[in-house]
Amino acid sequence: MSETRYEGGCLCGAVRYEATGPVRASGWCHCRLCQRSVGAPAVPWGSFFLKNFRWTKGTPALHHSTPQAERSFCPHCGTSLTFRYLGSDPAEMDVTLASLDDPEALHPQWHIWTMSIPGWVHFDDGRKQYQDNGPERMNDPDLPSPLGPR
Repeated sequence: MSETRYEGGCLCGAVRYEATGPVRASGWCHCRLCQRSVGAPAVPWGSFFLKNFRWTKGTPALHHSTPQAERSFCPHCGTSLTFRYLGSDPAEMDVTLASLDDPEALHPQWHIWTMSIPGWVHFDDGRKQYQDNGPERMNDPDLPSPLGPR
């Protein structure tokens, strides 16, 4: 049996990546850092083990949005590609679901940091919403990942 492979990249095609399952979790993040990094009220992320992620074309630019986190984006077209909380154990890489070649491949499971949702945005999709970082993960791999503290 082959492992599920997810491929994606930026708008101009200069930077490409590949991630293989298992998908740790997927969810909408509404924190102010995500909002400002993409210029939108929320970002849907999919989380993979870092060992299952690789860049396949080009080199992204990195921005340390906090001392504990880095975000990658295409240095040519600016597409936001990944988020990595540097303190996660095991190490994980989150990819923007809209940068996947098939954005239908993963669906967000929940919403986090909902206290930052602008009043002009409404998410009534029936998914669980957390005002903060979401559910505690501890060491249970079956619980959704909070995608790291923001």
